[in-house]
Amino acid sequence: MNITLPTLLLVEDDANDVMLFRRAKDKSNLSNPLQVMEDGEMAVAYLSGQGQYADRSRYPLPALMLLDLKLPRKSGLEVLAWLREQPGLLRLPVVVLTSSKESVDVGHAYDLGANSYLVKPVAFDTLLEMVKALGMYWFILNEQPELQPSADE
Repeated sequence: MNITLPTLLLVEDDANDVMLFRRAKDKSNLSNPLQVMEDGEMAVAYLSGQGQYADRSRYPLPALMLLDLKLPRKSGLEVLAWLREQPGLLRLPVVVLTSSKESVDVGHAYDLGANSYLVKPVAFDTLLEMVKALGMYWFILNEQPELQPSADE
């Protein structure tokens, strides 16, 4: 039996942070497929199934999005605001994963519908523990909501 694991979408523009996250994901034995978008506009295109992302067998809707705030072309907050206006994607769990500890950023992210707000750890061991906890909570313990692809797909 071929079981398809839910996809994890990482929206992160820092190549070093992406590499560290991939390493932590592999070391934590989190085997969910990972899609990485390098800017906010790419994330919106992916989530809305535009252009190259129209093939949902290659680019499935994620079960969880990890979203950086400081992104080129469209900020993480702009992506989050857009996402929460999409009826079929309203329930997509979003964990903000950023370097900002600013209370204004934390509050704004929650106001826009973030499900969680995590500050990127500096030490790899701490990142590894965070990725293990994310995988355990969001992919094993948490009940996944059903997402509705947009009507034009």
